[in-house]
Amino acid sequence: MTTAQLHFSSYFWLLMVAALLGDLSASAADPVTFDRDVMAVLSKGGCNMGTCHGNKNGKGGFKLSLRGEDPDFDFAALTRDQSGRRLNLSSPEQSLLLLKPLMEVPHQGGRRFDRDSPEYRILRDWIASGARRTANVPQLRELIVEPRDVVLEEPADRLQIKVEAVYADGSREDVTRLAVYEPAEPNIGISADGLLSREAFATSVVNVRYLAQQVPVRVAFLRSNPDFVWQSPSGSTGSPASKIDEFIFARLQKLKMNPSPICDDVTFLRRAYLDLIGQLPTDQEARTFVRNAAADKRSRLIDELLFSQGFADLQSQRWADLLRIEEKTLDRKGVQDFHAWVRHSIATNESYDRFVKQIVSGRGSSYANPPSNYYRAMRDPAMRAESAAQVFLGLRLQCAKCHNHPFDEWTQNDYYGWENLFARVDYEVISNNRRDNNDKHEFDGEQIVWLKHSGDVPHPNGNVIPPRFLDQQRSEPAAGADRLLVLSDWLARPANRRFAEVQVNRVWEQLLGRGLVDPIDDFRATNPPSHPALLDYLADEFIASGFDNRQLYRAILNSQAYQLASEPNSSNRDDERHFAKGIVRRLSAEQLADAVSQVTGVPIAFNGYPVGLKATQIPGVRAIRPRDQPSASGDQFLTLFGKPPRLQSCECERSNETTLAQAFQLISGPLLNEMLTRSDNHLGRLLEDETSNETLIDNLYWQTLSRVPTERERAAALHLLSSSSNRRTTLEDLTWALMNSAEFLLRR
Repeated sequence: MTTAQLHFSSYFWLLMVAALLGDLSASAADPVTFDRDVMAVLSKGGCNMGTCHGNKNGKGGFKLSLRGEDPDFDFAALTRDQSGRRLNLSSPEQSLLLLKPLMEVPHQGGRRFDRDSPEYRILRDWIASGARRTANVPQLRELIVEPRDVVLEEPADRLQIKVEAVYADGSREDVTRLAVYEPAEPNIGISADGLLSREAFATSVVNVRYLAQQVPVRVAFLRSNPDFVWQSPSGSTGSPASKIDEFIFARLQKLKMNPSPICDDVTFLRRAYLDLIGQLPTDQEARTFVRNAAADKRSRLIDELLFSQGFADLQSQRWADLLRIEEKTLDRKGVQDFHAWVRHSIATNESYDRFVKQIVSGRGSSYANPPSNYYRAMRDPAMRAESAAQVFLGLRLQCAKCHNHPFDEWTQNDYYGWENLFARVDYEVISNNRRDNNDKHEFDGEQIVWLKHSGDVPHPNGNVIPPRFLDQQRSEPAAGADRLLVLSDWLARPANRRFAEVQVNRVWEQLLGRGLVDPIDDFRATNPPSHPALLDYLADEFIASGFDNRQLYRAILNSQAYQLASEPNSSNRDDERHFAKGIVRRLSAEQLADAVSQVTGVPIAFNGYPVGLKATQIPGVRAIRPRDQPSASGDQFLTLFGKPPRLQSCECERSNETTLAQAFQLISGPLLNEMLTRSDNHLGRLLEDETSNETLIDNLYWQTLSRVPTERERAAALHLLSSSSNRRTTLEDLTWALMNSAEFLLRR
């Protein structure tokens, strides 16, 4: 017998003896179990995190499953070491599994626990009992965490979390010490025993995790404010204007935060125009609205804009971003046809469920049946599966492709079951007139999208997971069913609340600047909504309306919450998540381009499109690519200000960040300079009418900022004009200054 065989034989008998001793002592006390206790300690210590041994390559030659998703793998990883160093059964205290976390042996992960800790005791007792695995350990059924939502006012600066595990056999256990506490933001301190401490006055979410379950806790630490008196937006304590306001204001009262007042007419006017049609009001529209004394003028304007052509234009642009309507994969005609179909659906107020059903089940000719272009833009099952989950269910499944989702309930099996719903989509390329034969992603010509009768995507382990939906039951379509048809029916049915919630959240973010769930396409238990009851209410109303998008917009737009001013007060100055005030944001690329064109009276050129087409009306991204023709000034402007290339099914692809290059473009860029100096622009037409300086100034302010100038602004502008030798140049400078003001560039 070799030395290695003798060594293994000795290890085997030690294991058997230790196991026997463990069996003899089991009657005296409940033994430590691997699946329940040891796995909890590995998570508590952070051993199975992606930055440690949960990394796909492990650390230091030792690998665990990520966040404890696979106990079978982890048990094998811990017990297969034949040297007896990782688990020393004859002398448990000398096991590397204990010495390294104690830092008695060098450990890159640092000190993880102490000798007198429950974590040390559990691991030591498990090793001493033979490092065995108990069969039939009851599975975790529920995690009860208290409290779940709490507001603490100074001097209170601590909160004790209690965590109880409920198992399948009905037994319960206090697992507060073994639970993992993960704050969403670094403004809360957390002890190993679940004691939260205030690091800053703020609202945050702490994710509580034990074994395979996670529960979020919302906690707010407030400054002392004994003199707080609630004031409604109008300055009185009267009833809120709508059900939406009841939810918003109830939360604000709990947080001792007063909302800002209702915005003035000019702010509301510009806000509504930009949010609903992506354009500024004309000077005449602004004058008419501001001078109108009717009490219902805001609600009437909302209805007017909701049924305007501009609303269909802007919503089509937003959906074109999500559906990846761009020329490289769809070709020019595919882009035109798909965009026209989307726009027609919105213009005719087609119900949201029917709109989505036609997209998800779409097939046939990319020219004859435009919705089929949805699949033409995504050439493989993984891309289709991830896109559909993110756009229509608000689920980011990408993590589950390689391992169970670390922050959500979806497993790797769920991912491949969902992907197999899309696995049989195939293409017949009627023609492909691509110009670059080395670019396999370029298509130019008609295609037929169809569904094969066989073919599935295997799980990485080699098995095939049957097609399944992303619901609690992991339900499956009937064998032989048309997978896309049953998927579209399942997805858009009223009982699928997540489908309604995602669209409600998307519309809320468009209008209020931040989703009730943020990011808007990241719905999961560990990312709870800021106002759960409001999200439930809006989803119920949306479903009851027959998925009527315009009714949803109307309800939000008419609320006081939407119409709050953006100027803060002393109590809501630092708030960005509870809608106590309007959120200021930069105009989007298309909004800004159209606003500049409207103010100057000069159309912006876009390659491949007729002069006069608005930026919000462009179907695709680039009708003519730079390699074929230099980019037009309008295309360059849109790219610079963040128009997305539409290569992802995510709103996050669009950038609304401000950059130095954008500032230079507005201050000294050739596009704006050319539009201001053209002889036939808006200024030229005003000067031809021999208008007085006072009227010129009024016209400029109405055209640019939708209001009359203040007395100070008027006096300064009149002084400039009267002291200038070149009236035209002075007006150009004044217009340039107004278009570079924050009031013009920001949606307030």
